[in-house]
Amino acid sequence: MKPAPFRYADPGTLDEALAVLSGEGEGAKVLAGGQSLLPLLSMRLAAPTTLVDINRLPGLDTVEATGDGVRVGALVRHAFLLHDDAAARVQPLLARATANVAHAAIRNRGTTVGSIAHADPSGEMTAVLAVTDGSVSVATPSGTSDVSWRDLFVGPLETSLHGPAVVTSAFFPAPPSRSGTAFAEVARRKGDYAVCGAAVVVTVDENRRVTAVRAAYLSVGLVPEVHDLTDAVVGKPVDSADWAAAGALARTLVDPDGDLHASADYRRLLVGALTERTLIAAAAEAAGRSL
Repeated sequence: MKPAPFRYADPGTLDEALAVLSGEGEGAKVLAGGQSLLPLLSMRLAAPTTLVDINRLPGLDTVEATGDGVRVGALVRHAFLLHDDAAARVQPLLARATANVAHAAIRNRGTTVGSIAHADPSGEMTAVLAVTDGSVSVATPSGTSDVSWRDLFVGPLETSLHGPAVVTSAFFPAPPSRSGTAFAEVARRKGDYAVCGAAVVVTVDENRRVTAVRAAYLSVGLVPEVHDLTDAVVGKPVDSADWAAAGALARTLVDPDGDLHASADYRRLLVGALTERTLIAAAAEAAGRSL
């Protein structure tokens, strides 16, 4: 199929982009990489009156890695972030999750921030933003503000942003000290949307005993879900913690839907299995960092 007719705007500055969005109203959509939006247009699941292409906007194609975390600009492609060593050192989940985003051709064009703004609960980067307790910066005609992931996602493909707005960057905080991370997903074919996925963070103390466990899941709820699994293993030495118990706890906390790709029971089974697998890997990394 072909998209419904639309107008195309190619602003050169952020102010120009916001002016176009203000003039066009709710019928306008922002275009960055387009790897999520264009399929919706082609299937006529979305029919905006105007596409506002932000690819000429300056200053949105950088990655800034500091001790506090990583800020990713709105025009940073998945492939660029995947190979940014400084970002991976500060927040390893970025590279680990980005490597699972679709295929190389999609990663070369698609943007990390665009994926987040698309608000697909099966998207890898929405889960990473959630489990790291991240936020996005949003520019509007009245100024720029930061929006927490908890306030951003309100439903499948739906955010809390209304009116003229451009998500200019996403911020992923660094893990706490003595923490490890891991990411894994199950898809029917390599590059397909995940049937289920998990992104986890494990934190230990100086004696390598577990102090905190957080997990976020893909394709499980209507929005990214983060669950605290600390109670299952708190105070246990990393080497003898019952990670299967943490997986069992996770299964009781999720309430997935079934669809043509997987039943609810199968997704719940995957939540337990992926939780255990990723926590073992993250705990080993945390233990190594505590030495």
